[in-house]
Amino acid sequence: MLIKRAPDVTPSEITDEKVYRARRRFLQFSAAGLILGPNLLVGGAAAADKLGPLKKGPYATDEKLTPYRDVTNYNNFYEFGSDKKDPAANAKNFRTRPWTVTIDGAVKRPAAYQLEDFIKPYALEERIYRLRCVEAWSMVIPWVGFSLAEVIKKVEPTSQAKYVEFTTLLDPTQMPGQRPLLGTGLDWPYVEGLRLDEAMHPLTILAVGLYGEVLPNQNGAPLRLVVPWKYGFKSIKSIVRIRFVEKQPVTAWMQANPSEYGFYSNVNPQVDHPRWSQAYERRIGEGSLLAQLTNKRKTLPFNGYAEQVAHLYAGMDLRKYF
Repeated sequence: MLIKRAPDVTPSEITDEKVYRARRRFLQFSAAGLILGPNLLVGGAAAADKLGPLKKGPYATDEKLTPYRDVTNYNNFYEFGSDKKDPAANAKNFRTRPWTVTIDGAVKRPAAYQLEDFIKPYALEERIYRLRCVEAWSMVIPWVGFSLAEVIKKVEPTSQAKYVEFTTLLDPTQMPGQRPLLGTGLDWPYVEGLRLDEAMHPLTILAVGLYGEVLPNQNGAPLRLVVPWKYGFKSIKSIVRIRFVEKQPVTAWMQANPSEYGFYSNVNPQVDHPRWSQAYERRIGEGSLLAQLTNKRKTLPFNGYAEQVAHLYAGMDLRKYF
């Protein structure tokens, strides 16, 4: 064994902490005999490929990553509570195995998959995306996931499929936010939707991890949607159903408050939310709360992805179709 002293070690030779932790976790699962296949581990663990170099996905930003601590402790996941700290506190014992993903509606190949079988055909990538929330805060997160378009191609939508509707798990025994007396006012289960061409765009992914690790429960384990040019609430978590439909879905937030939340949810700095401006955003993790509020960033159209996605909305009035 070659042992080097600190002055002899170059930065390139130092194992990144996240990779080290992921390897430790992999060894723990391996020792317990819990590996199910080449691409997935039991208990919420995502692809073994993540333990080595992940393929970098397209359009990745080179902005500074939001610290892991903030990504996993400042969350919107109303099934576990409405405060940003609630999901981390209330989702600790959330069970993500066994997990079934149903694909149905206007497709030629409907099916119900165990999560492991659902993920197995697809190559996982690291996608470093900006994610901006409608509440005017943003993060930069290295997601681990795969293209939703590949799933869509596999199930072969029919000519009637114009939209994709996503549904999250309904389980008030595990999700306190879904209980009537403790709930958040949303109608459950949570529903989100995309136009078919939005869902097919190469930026749109289904995520199973972040920071090279298994997706934490509070971040939407075991499977969530990531659409980087949309507001943060186009980020449905703990998905159990993907349905192809002809008519535009009524999403959870549209149903709860249609005057504030439209179907498209595109990031448009010129269209304010009724209760706050969308012209600026604060980047979570950049110093103290006071520093974040003081050093606000200008909001970019389509969250900075206009070059890639603006053509999807050519000719549309984005003030009307907000």
